[in-house]
Amino acid sequence: MSTELPRPVRVFTPADLEGADPTAGMSRERAFELPLLWAGQVTTEPGAVSGWHHHERNESSLYVVRGVLRIEFEGFEGYVDAGPGDFVHVPAWTVHRESNPTDVASLAVIARVGGGVPTVNVPAPPAL
Repeated sequence: MSTELPRPVRVFTPADLEGADPTAGMSRERAFELPLLWAGQVTTEPGAVSGWHHHERNESSLYVVRGVLRIEFEGFEGYVDAGPGDFVHVPAWTVHRESNPTDVASLAVIARVGGGVPTVNVPAPPAL
C-alpha cells in the first residue's frame, strides 16, 4: 500500500477558465492541462467558420451543450452536425474545421487525451 497522499480533487469554475489554443473563428478556454489530458470548452459564434487545424496525437471528445457544431474534415465530402446532448469523437491528426450554421452561439465541452500539442493550425486541405 502506498503511503503517498492522493491528489486533491479540484473544481474549476467558469471564472477559472483561461483562453487557450487560438484558431480563427473559435474561442477555446482551458480548464486544466495535464501531461496526457486537456479539458476545456469551445464557443463558436453564429455564422463563424474556424480555420483548419488538427490536435496532433490527441484524441478529442466534444460534448455539445448548446447550438450546432458543424465539422468538415479531410477525406470526407460534406460535413457532420452535432447538437445539444451529442458527443463527437475527432481522431488524432484529423485535419478539420468547425462552424456554426445557426444564429445562436454554440458551446461544447472538450476533453483531449494523448499529450500532444493541443492545437496545430494548418492550411486548408487540397480540393476544399
